[in-house]
Amino acid sequence: MNISKFLKTAAFAAVVATAGAANAQDLQFFTIGTGGTAATYYPVGGVIANAISNPPGSRPCEEGGSCGVPGLIASAVSSRGSVDNLNAISSGLRNSGFAQSDVAYWAFTGTGTMDGQAPAEKLRAIAALFPEHIHLVALADSGIDSVADLKGKRVSLDEPGSGTYVDANLILESAGLGVDDISAEALKPDAAGDALRNGQIDAFFFVGGYPTGAIVELASAVKIKLVPIKGEGADALIGKYGFFSSSDIPEGAYEGVPATTTVAVGAQWITSADESEELIYGITKALWNDNTRKLLDTGHAKGKAITKETALNGIGIPLHPGAEKFYREAGLLK
Repeated sequence: MNISKFLKTAAFAAVVATAGAANAQDLQFFTIGTGGTAATYYPVGGVIANAISNPPGSRPCEEGGSCGVPGLIASAVSSRGSVDNLNAISSGLRNSGFAQSDVAYWAFTGTGTMDGQAPAEKLRAIAALFPEHIHLVALADSGIDSVADLKGKRVSLDEPGSGTYVDANLILESAGLGVDDISAEALKPDAAGDALRNGQIDAFFFVGGYPTGAIVELASAVKIKLVPIKGEGADALIGKYGFFSSSDIPEGAYEGVPATTTVAVGAQWITSADESEELIYGITKALWNDNTRKLLDTGHAKGKAITKETALNGIGIPLHPGAEKFYREAGLLK
């Protein structure tokens, strides 16, 4: 190789190395704790992670490329659910995560089901996402027609780190039951579906946006029912906790299952006060970009319910300053 060619090659390599180092330096990684892979949080988290990411070399937003935060690579992380996500955010293990509005408020204040625990005072909200419905699933011929009928039955309450576990206990309590009145299991919805189908349990709880994959798959394989959660017990629960509301899971959400009245609670995207204002501002702005709207509408059945107009509904903890800045600029906060 002649010296001129060598110098040109070396110079090019130096430029590439410098650019690579700059790109590596500019990269930011951001995790979103979700839930089980067969539930609703995980696929929705994947859509949002994709929307807010914008790694080096991406096509510009105005040319139909990524409209996320420049240099950001976000990832949806499977977890045990709301409680697990909030604990991971508080400890710095994850940058953000999804959680039920009731669980987030109780964790932040150290009240309710978190009474006796130190308040998680660094929790901050980015946005309210979508309503989650409490599913109580049983086989169609089980004879279980109400929460009270669970007495003496084998029932999965989900894992203790999940929001489902918290709410399942409240639902049982509203019907005058406790964990000692049932044979309790701790299964995620996909495993619970298999156990129900195989006769290993009689019913299971799941809190999430409909339709959730595990129950869709179960309903296509065997005849199931959604047990109504209504009446005096449900009314008392709603009256005691402002996060809950009465709401129907419509006919058609699951094959062969009629419209069923149950209780709903909001899903929220939570982060830590330790995250920078600039970063969370950029993430919030990317979440509500018009291009993200297209991803949400097509990425998951629950995506259409995620709207800027409802982004502040039911928020019971402080907004992150970065998110607050965006909502003020958007005219959603005065």
